[in-house]
Amino acid sequence: MKLPVAADSALLPSLLALSDVMTTGHHGAVTAGVGRGDAVLVVGDGAVGLCAVLAAKRLGAEQIVLAGRHEARTSLGRHFGATDVVAERGEEGIARIRELTGGVDKVIEAVGTRQALGTALGAVLDGGTISRLGVPQYEQGPIGPAEFMRNITLTGGASPARAYIEQLLPDVLDGTITPGRVFDQEFTLDRTPVAYRAMADRHVLKALIRP
Repeated sequence: MKLPVAADSALLPSLLALSDVMTTGHHGAVTAGVGRGDAVLVVGDGAVGLCAVLAAKRLGAEQIVLAGRHEARTSLGRHFGATDVVAERGEEGIARIRELTGGVDKVIEAVGTRQALGTALGAVLDGGTISRLGVPQYEQGPIGPAEFMRNITLTGGASPARAYIEQLLPDVLDGTITPGRVFDQEFTLDRTPVAYRAMADRHVLKALIRP
């Protein structure tokens, strides 16, 4: 997609985010049905989870709880619009989320583990919606009679990123949203393997590769 900026534009990181993490976060917010005044839970403080916070805020969510425990990342999440951060995990984390919200109707799960799905199921209200963005690291999940009787909608999946770019591009160009802030370190093209290792080892949130 041809962009109306120069190759050295300061907007480049945020524009690059539209090719992946920002459009994925937006996909989670859209498929979860996030709207004005909603209470939303985002599980995961990676780049996609942080962009999901930004997307939920953009769509008008009033309360956004970010479940994550990496302080630098959750601080960025607060800047993006998270009103609360829950560092606890498991049943303790679910109890804390319910204490803060009374239970949420909309959940965006941006991790892909069974524990993250368990948090989403534990926090969501009956009749609510869970959008899964994290690629599942499991083959079987809790979808038995108990979950069936709760009328929960499970949605999400791979983001059709290209389909969302026109919707989000104006907000990046005018500075309304700055998803490029998830890129916390730059690498030259020849150091791409190093960049991937740094992300895998959690030393870098999101690496920006420049030629």
